[in-house]
Amino acid sequence: MVAVSLLLAGLANTLAFAPYTLWWLPLLTLAWFSAAIANSTTPRQAAGYGFSYGVGWFGLGISWVHVSIDQFGGLPLAGSLSLMALLVAYLALFPAYTAWLSRRLLGTLSLPLLLMACWTLSEWLRSVLLTGFPWLSLGYSQTDSLFRHYAPLLGEIGISAVLVFIAASLANLLQRLSWPARCWPAVVSVLLCLLSPLLVQFKGWHHNNEQLSVLLVQGNVQQELRWVPEQEWPTMLKYLDLTRPHLSQHQLVIWPEAAVPRIEPLADDFLENLDKSAFYSDTAVITGIIDYNLKTQEAWNNLIVLGKQTADANSGHYFHGHANRFSKHHLLPIGEFVPFESFLRQLAPIFDLPMSSFNRGSYVQPNLTANGFHLLPAICFEIAFPAQIRANLTSETQLLLTVSNDAWFGDSIGPHQHLQIARMRALEFGLPLLRATNNGITATIDADGQIRQRAPQFSEAVISDSMQLTDAATLYSLLGNSPLYLFCLILLVLSWYKRRVNSGV
Repeated sequence: MVAVSLLLAGLANTLAFAPYTLWWLPLLTLAWFSAAIANSTTPRQAAGYGFSYGVGWFGLGISWVHVSIDQFGGLPLAGSLSLMALLVAYLALFPAYTAWLSRRLLGTLSLPLLLMACWTLSEWLRSVLLTGFPWLSLGYSQTDSLFRHYAPLLGEIGISAVLVFIAASLANLLQRLSWPARCWPAVVSVLLCLLSPLLVQFKGWHHNNEQLSVLLVQGNVQQELRWVPEQEWPTMLKYLDLTRPHLSQHQLVIWPEAAVPRIEPLADDFLENLDKSAFYSDTAVITGIIDYNLKTQEAWNNLIVLGKQTADANSGHYFHGHANRFSKHHLLPIGEFVPFESFLRQLAPIFDLPMSSFNRGSYVQPNLTANGFHLLPAICFEIAFPAQIRANLTSETQLLLTVSNDAWFGDSIGPHQHLQIARMRALEFGLPLLRATNNGITATIDADGQIRQRAPQFSEAVISDSMQLTDAATLYSLLGNSPLYLFCLILLVLSWYKRRVNSGV
């Protein structure tokens, strides 16, 4: 019964994230998770509890992945469900490991401290193993809660740690411990809640006098038509037609990921004309496009800048291979690269999707410069990796930019969660963020993580906005996750040492 109840608790976690945003739910589900660990009889039993919690958490929370596998993967239903089951089981191993390690070290530290340290270690592993999949980290559910004020100081993973500590403190009150041991975590938890709204004065950023007029374009091209050769010109003309009436009214125009469906070497005429049009309109256009080396047969998922690079430029600056571009670094397994490619591509259509063999861009790349503005880009999945964003942050960075094509995921909760992740990045770094997608959700986001404007999904749309820029130096942008990781590592080493001493080893 405990395992079943934890499965249901994990399922409930999905309601904490966008589009539902019941942000308080993780406190209850984590409290029950903590109590189950504390009352388990063995580490193995605790691991089973953690696995049940994880199956519920990820089984429903990333159900949107099945949309892309089922609709575009070319697999029978049994095959697509089997792949989903493997993915969910893999992700459920991380809360299982958290539970196992916490139960093994139980009694060496207070439960809230111990569980917080083990949870943070496990979430770090989830973000780096097999290229990392940190989706649905619980801190993202707090973009509209009082805990969001911790983001500029501790980041999303720090918010997750705070949630775990508070939830475990609730469970700790029910344990057979002395009053001081039971109550001090609860007192600290109350202080953490009361402190959060007061942190707004330490956010580390403020608005300056600079403003940027920006146009975001959403073409709503159906996914099944994106790489059809006969649809290349219609798609490019659609984006051009949506943009042309507004071109001269904005300093910057953003098109989404791979908005230009023709590979860059074969799109020279179109790009050169767009470059000239942008320059004569006194603006710059940033668009996604696939670059391809015809000799080496290497491909990159890129963003390029056309039109004015600097505000005082006397001509457009585009030519194929110019340096004012960004190549996606964090590629999505299966979708953008295939592990064991020579073997897996023979097995099923999902391993041979169009544009699923990209080369990786450098981890650190120069910011894009468009009409004198400096933008830190992230393509699609990359926005879920704050360490990569921080590594590319410079003293000149003025905005965050993320482009995507969420048409893969249909009318699911995936795009809403994706937008919520982008909002957290704005909160962490104190910078406005622009998000352009093919079919939604396109949005402009202020430095406090609030959505200024958003386009409706599944429609041709443009967003026109005037973004007020910031001077930002948040504590998180300066230190990243290192202080939290170091603190949790010290706790785990201390716990391990006390366990050895207590066991007489």
